[in-house]
Amino acid sequence: MRFQCVLSLLLGGGLAARAADDLPVVYEENFEKGADHWQPLDEKQWQIKKTDKGQVYSQHVKASAYKPPHRSPTNVALLKDVTVGDLVLTAKVQSTHPDYGHRDAVVVFGYQDPAHFYYVHLGKQADDHANQIFIVNGEARKKISLTSTSGTNWDDNWHNVKVVRKVESGAIEIFYDDMTKPVMTAKDETFKWGRIGIGTFDDTSDWDDIVVRGVKVERK
Repeated sequence: MRFQCVLSLLLGGGLAARAADDLPVVYEENFEKGADHWQPLDEKQWQIKKTDKGQVYSQHVKASAYKPPHRSPTNVALLKDVTVGDLVLTAKVQSTHPDYGHRDAVVVFGYQDPAHFYYVHLGKQADDHANQIFIVNGEARKKISLTSTSGTNWDDNWHNVKVVRKVESGAIEIFYDDMTKPVMTAKDETFKWGRIGIGTFDDTSDWDDIVVRGVKVERK
């Protein structure tokens, strides 16, 4: 069941008219104090991992016990208690899966429930089911990308990802390393709010330094 939502009137309103990067920070995470704010779909897949540069959130198990109602990512951790309309999410991600054609990472946004959300699939090689923006709306994921690339050039290094969502226009923009030019775009007005999540479709990955800017939404 979807929630009824009311936008919080933050800072006197008018946030929807601002440039996306000027939205207020509603959540920051570097995992140095653990991952208590995160809800894995399968807890056995995720752990805090210590590195020489600090702690990261590691989705270290490929096989998931989570079975979604429709074909969609299974290896995801959702952020608890933060729901937004307009959104700018930035994160650092490292693919930890051996190289192959569909090596991937995903960011979930506009998450209402297990059958209603958006996600971006950053896949090594693009096709209709990889390296695209998708909607899950009561059925198997459907591509909604207007533009994309031939693939996301995964290696074993850390990379920067940004997701921009503007509710009024329906605009979605995805950035990878170059924060000035989107690698994917879409336009869809179906979901006006939702939670966010990180992970992979069916691979493994590590995450760090997540910042969520947005217009907060209260769920009733």
